[in-house]
Amino acid sequence: MSRRILITGASIAGTTTAWWLIQHGFEVDVVEHAPSFRDGGQNVDVRGNAREVLRRMGLEELAFDHSTHERGTDWVAEDDSVVARFEAADSDTDHGPTAELEIRRGDIARIIFEAVREKATFRFGDSIADVVQTGNGVNVTFACGRDDFYDVVVVAEGVGSHTRELLFPGENESRWMDLTIAYFSIPSLPGDSAYARQFNTIDGRGATVKPSRDGKLGVYMGIQKKPEGENDWSVERQRSYIQKQFANDGWEFPRILAAMQNVNDFYFDVLRQVHMDRWSNGRVVLTGDAAWSPTPLSGIGTSLAMVGGYVLAGELAKTEDVATALAEYERAMRPFVKQGQNVSKLVVRMLWPHSTVGITLLRGALRLASTPIVRKVINNGFARDSNAIDLPDYGTKVLKLEIKA
Repeated sequence: MSRRILITGASIAGTTTAWWLIQHGFEVDVVEHAPSFRDGGQNVDVRGNAREVLRRMGLEELAFDHSTHERGTDWVAEDDSVVARFEAADSDTDHGPTAELEIRRGDIARIIFEAVREKATFRFGDSIADVVQTGNGVNVTFACGRDDFYDVVVVAEGVGSHTRELLFPGENESRWMDLTIAYFSIPSLPGDSAYARQFNTIDGRGATVKPSRDGKLGVYMGIQKKPEGENDWSVERQRSYIQKQFANDGWEFPRILAAMQNVNDFYFDVLRQVHMDRWSNGRVVLTGDAAWSPTPLSGIGTSLAMVGGYVLAGELAKTEDVATALAEYERAMRPFVKQGQNVSKLVVRMLWPHSTVGITLLRGALRLASTPIVRKVINNGFARDSNAIDLPDYGTKVLKLEIKA
């Protein structure tokens, strides 16, 4: 009889884990608090070994079909003139500011979801209310009142995971990155660039607009500051806060703020890493951002999520001893995660200046960095190393799952 596994969280980490568990013959249920599958979201990078995971899934080509085709990254002045340009094609390692495969979070999650939805059981609008572990499994009570029994429970939720705090209370030591971010999409215009554009103004404020799909631009607005509980505010208060912070600025901000009033994908976050001394407790295990969120500053958060799901499923398939499998999963992933979380807050402060002098110094440094010799170095080392793990081969043959574009 196949082992039953419950995954909570139906985004990239959860769907990837489900896909590979199915390949290994497990019976998989996925529960998601959101009432339906969540599309859209900010652009993410799929790099290095995560590309190899996609390739082994037979999904890399489909992912490229849904990419944003971002050509590179420009730092720009207030009149939108280019201060420094970093072409994606100039990187030999795919570690530059723009990855070869840039794709919206919801698009890559949707691709994997569609590939596995007929094989796993997905239930939206529900969540875990309680867990009781026994010697041979886990009794789970859901918020809807339903009870069920599983061999393993995988928590693949986000950085603020409710289930992690329920089952690992007080164990997360957040590392705050002193950057408050709002993400959303606005309509694109005919003259918009095929390059991501980053603009900085004073007081640690700035924004990036990135080419997306379906006539949209991805917008990232940020403020370099210490956290003051903004992540606990209501969405209305968060949106009002961003409006007030940028209300008197030039560049693209009037257009961005006007469009922001009507967006339905507004997402606000105070960036923090998740640091856990352990990722498992008996038969309950964490993966993805719930276990180790490196924040988008690392450039490899999606790659870590996908590789983590692949390794976790593979290790569970290697042995019926759950404790051994989870220990091997953690042993394999810890060094990769440590490298991905190695992001200095000093770099954040330098890239989000607070004064006109700081902006002048940043732009001078960027001009130097964009010269041919230095640009090559930057493009080969901007993001954390997405190949900092030897990807195991767990010996599965890819099943022919129906994929819906």
